[in-house]
Amino acid sequence: MAVTFKACNTVRPIEPSLHERVPLSELDQIGTITHVPIIYFYRPQQNWLSHNNSTMASTLKDSLSRVLVPFYPLAGRLHWINNGRLELECNDKGVQFVEAESTSSFEDLGDFSPSSEYHHLVPKVDYSLPIHELPLVQVQLTRFKCGGISISLNISHAVADGPSAMHFTCEWARLARGESLGMAPFLDWRVLRAGEPPLALVPPATCHVHTAFEHPPLLLGQTGNTEERKKKTTVAILKLSKIQVETLKKTANESWGKASNGRGYSRYESVTGHVWRSACKARGHREEQPTALGVCVDSRCRMQPPLPKGYFGNATLDVVATSLAGDLVSKPLGYAASRIREAIERVNDEYVRSGIEFLKRQDDLSRFQDLYAIGSEKGPFYGNPNLGVVSWLSLPIYGLDFGWGKEVYMGPGTHDFDGDSLLLPGPDGDGSLLLALCLQVLHMDAFKNHFYQDIL
Repeated sequence: MAVTFKACNTVRPIEPSLHERVPLSELDQIGTITHVPIIYFYRPQQNWLSHNNSTMASTLKDSLSRVLVPFYPLAGRLHWINNGRLELECNDKGVQFVEAESTSSFEDLGDFSPSSEYHHLVPKVDYSLPIHELPLVQVQLTRFKCGGISISLNISHAVADGPSAMHFTCEWARLARGESLGMAPFLDWRVLRAGEPPLALVPPATCHVHTAFEHPPLLLGQTGNTEERKKKTTVAILKLSKIQVETLKKTANESWGKASNGRGYSRYESVTGHVWRSACKARGHREEQPTALGVCVDSRCRMQPPLPKGYFGNATLDVVATSLAGDLVSKPLGYAASRIREAIERVNDEYVRSGIEFLKRQDDLSRFQDLYAIGSEKGPFYGNPNLGVVSWLSLPIYGLDFGWGKEVYMGPGTHDFDGDSLLLPGPDGDGSLLLALCLQVLHMDAFKNHFYQDIL
C-alpha cells in the first residue's frame, strides 16, 4: 500500500493545564506499558466531502485540543524514575497528529482484516527515543482515493487501559460532533494509593498468592523462550455466529460441574476455553505440557467501594488460569471454562489491594513489564505454550461518529506477538463474536481447523 505523509502536527490542550509531576499507580506500571493501536474506517457521503473535506483535519484537531483540557494527562510525558518505575509529567507537550494520503481504495483492503498493510495506516512509535520524548497519544488521518478515510490511534497503555482509552476516544468524537462533554475523567490516582509507600503491616487476610506476576510456563525441554519469540507470526480474524457462541456456552455448561456461584459460564469463559483448547491442539502439546492463559479483569466494580465513575488510568489486573495441555484436550470444554472462572473470581477488593501492596514491595518493576514489544526479552511472554485472550466485549468500540457518520469497520491495529488475542462483539449487534488472533505461522491453519470443527 502506497501512503504519502502530508503533515505532522502537535496538538496541545486549548487551555493550559496544571503542570506537575504525578505518581502513577502500580497497576499503570506493569504489563503492557507500550502503545496500543486501534483503527476506524469511514466512508463519508460525497456531498459531505465536497463541502467539508478541507475542514476534516481541522475539525479533528480542534476537538482534540478541546478534549485534552479535561484529559490533560494524555498531553504529558512519561519519565523513568528508578527501579523500573514511572512518573507522569503533566506539561501540555501535546499529542501527535499525522495526515496522510493513500493511492489505494477500500476495495484493496478486502474485509479489512489486520495485515502488514496496516503498518502504513497507524503512526509509528519510535521506541529508540527516550520515553520522555514519546507522545502518549498519536493520531493518523489517512485519505483514500475512493473517498474513504481511516483514523488510527496509538494510546499509551501506561496511562490508560481499555475502558479509559475508549472513554477518551468517545468524548473526543462527541466534541467533534459539536456536543458537550458527557463525563469528565476522574484523575486522582491516589484512590489506588499512587505514590504511597508500602504499608507498615499487611493484614494476613489481604495476603494473596499473585501467580500472575510470575513468568508463565516454558515449552517442555526448553530453558528459555528466545527461540519461540523469533518465530514468524500471522494474524487472523475469526468469526463466530450467534448460534456458534450459544453452542459453545451450552456445551461448557452441560459438560462440567455446576459453575461456581450458580452462575452459568459466560460467553467469554466458554469461547476463551475453546480458544485455549484449540491452541493446545494446534501447537501439538504433549499431555504433560503446562500452559497458562492470561485473563485481564477490570477491577473498577470489584473493589469496595467501587472506583469513582470515570476513573482514568489502569484499573485492570491480570490473572492466570493454568492447566496441563492433556487435561484441556481430553476433558470437556466445561473444564477449561471452570479454570478460567476460578481465575477471574480471585479478583476482589482484597486481591487488588494485595496486588498493589505486593508491587510496592518490589525492588524493581521491570520484570513485570511487557517490554518484549520494544525489543527486550525480559518481560513475560504469552506465546507458545501460553495464550492471552483480552475481552473487548463490554467496551463501546462501535458507532464512533466524528460528524460524518459511523465507521464501516473498526478493529485492533497491528499486533504480531504470538499468543496475543482479542475477543470483540460482532459489528452488527447480532450476537456474533470476532476473535483477533496472532499465532505462529506454523500453527495457524491447524488452529482454524480445530476452532471451527470442534464446535460441531
